[in-house]
Amino acid sequence: MYKIYRKIENITGNVLILRAEDARYKDLAEVKYGNSTSLAQVIKIEEDVVSLQVFAGSRGVSTDAQIRFLGHSMKIPFSEALLGRIFSGGFRPRDKGPVPPGKMIEVGGPSVNPSKRIIPRKMVRTGIPMIDVFNTLVESQKLPIFARAGEPYNPLLARIALQAEVDVIVFGGLGLKYDDYLFFRDTFEKNGALSRTVMFVHTASDPVVECLMVPDIALAVAEQFALSGKRVLVLLTDMTSFADALKEIAITMEQVPSNRGYPGDLYSQLAARYE
Repeated sequence: MYKIYRKIENITGNVLILRAEDARYKDLAEVKYGNSTSLAQVIKIEEDVVSLQVFAGSRGVSTDAQIRFLGHSMKIPFSEALLGRIFSGGFRPRDKGPVPPGKMIEVGGPSVNPSKRIIPRKMVRTGIPMIDVFNTLVESQKLPIFARAGEPYNPLLARIALQAEVDVIVFGGLGLKYDDYLFFRDTFEKNGALSRTVMFVHTASDPVVECLMVPDIALAVAEQFALSGKRVLVLLTDMTSFADALKEIAITMEQVPSNRGYPGDLYSQLAARYE
């Protein structure tokens, strides 16, 4: 039986602050206000004071809204039916299709033990000479691509997706302009790559917290495909947007800023996704 809380002490931006006893870090909560319902995630706990980031934003949320903690972190269904589908960072279908059934998997679990990893041996051919010859991409490794502002990094990422010799592509778009989202979607569809691709897209107009969830969801789905014996390539568009989302939430929570206003745990947050 879930306990329902009806007293919010403070609303700052999209963050709700209340006192609760049964909350855990990164757990989900259900927020009911008026005729609307939204999910929220625990982003800070200090004794019995809990901070919730509301996925749909706090507009319309009053201090007497009903809050129910669900007792688990983000989980999504996994199955082969994910291929060819497009979702938001909150796992809402962007392609107007149904939510596919499947085995529920946890999002944002612990990192893989480095001693248990496969020794990188198998090359992933991208068809791009500067990568294949000088900076080879191999399985179980990551390859960062640095670009100055204005450089055509999105077409390069799309080209890698189209030419890579893999079975499944998991695409994570972070802070994309809507035109960029349409570019990736139309490019994959036009060239026949969408049928082997799962897209998780956060646009600039979506809730900030969903930007933080895109890498975790993409990596969780990719891990399940890899465990089933498929060769998987994960593509994340711009981790700067991820860092900016962390900064926005840290400012809302009045955390002491570090370099350039970013939170002090920025590098550990990035490392948790990279590793």
